[in-house]
Amino acid sequence: MSQIRQSDKLADVCYDIRGPVLQEAQRLEDEGHRILKLNIGNPAAFGLEAPDEIRHDVIRNLPEAQGYCDAKGIFSARKAVMQHFQERGIGAVDLDDVYLGNGVSELIVMAVQALLNNGDELLIPAPDYPLWTAAARLSGGTPVHYRCDPEQAWEPDVADLEARITERTRGIVVINPNNPTGAVYSRRTLEAIVALAERHDLVLFADEIYDKILYDGVEHTATGALAEDDQLVITMNGLSKSYRCAGFRSGWMTISGGIAKQRSSDFIQGLTMLASMRLCANVPAQHAIQTALGGYQSINDLILPGGRLLAQRDITYDKLNAIPGVSCVKPKGALYAFPKLDPKIFNIQDDQKMVLDLLLQEKILLVQGTAFNWPDPDHVRIVTLPWADQLGNALDRFADFLSRYRQ
Repeated sequence: MSQIRQSDKLADVCYDIRGPVLQEAQRLEDEGHRILKLNIGNPAAFGLEAPDEIRHDVIRNLPEAQGYCDAKGIFSARKAVMQHFQERGIGAVDLDDVYLGNGVSELIVMAVQALLNNGDELLIPAPDYPLWTAAARLSGGTPVHYRCDPEQAWEPDVADLEARITERTRGIVVINPNNPTGAVYSRRTLEAIVALAERHDLVLFADEIYDKILYDGVEHTATGALAEDDQLVITMNGLSKSYRCAGFRSGWMTISGGIAKQRSSDFIQGLTMLASMRLCANVPAQHAIQTALGGYQSINDLILPGGRLLAQRDITYDKLNAIPGVSCVKPKGALYAFPKLDPKIFNIQDDQKMVLDLLLQEKILLVQGTAFNWPDPDHVRIVTLPWADQLGNALDRFADFLSRYRQ
């Protein structure tokens, strides 16, 4: 009998955050080993639980959440998202411009599928959150990576971005705050990207899931707030990070740009069709959105001086830069650090092998930098979610591993 093979569409799709090294970690766990998983930003796994008020609202509304809802989502949640965006200065967002999804991940795939034809190009930052690259490939498109500059605190290189625009380019992805680097982009950089998109008539995708996780008084500028009325901006956000509700799988996507929406009606119709094909998003978790956006923002207690997330960012940054041959740009936001391992010292040719060796020797699970479409095998991503003392211990072990590791 012939072998049943996977679709050719998966040939170049990569999602190593949950890839082969994680499978090896699971094998070790099956043998009884305890693995410190610093590979994925899962707050609940490290005791960062959803606020009680949000959980209580979901429970209270369960009797009304048993059937399908509108394909775009329930009214109260979409209205709360609409008002939230209006407060942030993102104009021309109406109720019909809000789509709720099973997390931002579903909405990313949906939006890219609605836009790209075979061979169309989507500009994505390097390093990136790899789902954007995977979604472009699954849609038959071509991901084109523009460089973010570690010498400029990982800000996008706008000149490099512009040089990669071709007649096949359809859109630009902006991940801000950035995963995996923790960069928070300046208003000047964002204005330059918005101007590029307008000049070349490109759709802007703004992935802003970490917009409330900011350190050292840094402020976040919404991409959609900088765009003119004739610029189409698709903004993504959700409950998973700032509200520690990763398992709820509740996210939202908004379309802004009043004039732009008029000339994009065919694309928007495609989005609505894809939303309808999945019937609707998870209804119980939608009841958390109004409470989350309108209530007390408990994330502030975690990111200010004395807060847990800030302390974890600080110890990660300090410990990494104390390791000979390791350097790390200080993350301004999000839940990650993206340190560089000096090639002249460590001679790493295969960064996946390096993280696998670390897993086998120290039982610590990281993700290699090339998994985030960074071109060189000289970075790793570290999740900063464990308690500071646990992180400190893990990074001391990482330092000890690197002191004896060469390829």
